Order: sequence, then structure tokens, then C-alpha cells
Amino acid sequence: MIPLQYFLILSIVLFVLGAVAFFVKRDLITQFMAIEIMFNAANLAFLAFAKGANSLDGQIIVFFVITVAAAEAAVGLAIILLIYKRKKTIKTEDIQTMKG
Repeated sequence: MIPLQYFLILSIVLFVLGAVAFFVKRDLITQFMAIEIMFNAANLAFLAFAKGANSLDGQIIVFFVITVAAAEAAVGLAIILLIYKRKKTIKTEDIQTMKG
């Protein structure tokens, strides 16, 4: 049986890697993937705490977080595609305003 601390350490490492990638990379797709990694790290922490408490509440929360992440993925990718169509780039330093 794997101890609860290992899951939490993995969750912290994933969240920190996602945060670092979000602030270091200047590509919208990479930043978008970094946000998804942070969502997955939070999901892992919820599942670890639910397993530690012998409760299903964490799994229910993860279900809702996954649905929000799916909606965020659809809307986020649509916004990135619109930005690319108008600006011909997805680098954040080249995008100064959201106006057309």
C-alpha cells in the first residue's frame, strides 16, 4: 500500500511544475497545458485526501473539477484559435491587446 504522503508529494511537485511552466513559457498552448497540469495536481490531492479519510467526497469533487476543466479546455482552445486567426501568433509577448 502506497502511503498518503507520496501522493501529496507528487501532487505538490506537479503543481509547482505547472506553475513554473505557466510563468516561464510564453506560448499560449504551453501555458494552457500548464494550467491543466495544475488542475490534475489538485485532483490528485483531492483523491489522496479522500483515500486517507475513507470518503467518497474527494472523488465527487474531482468529478466536478474534471467537468469544469473540460469546459475550460473547449472555451480556452476556441479563444486561442481566435487569437491565432487575428494576430497570426500565439506568443504572449506579441499579443498586447485583445482588440481586433
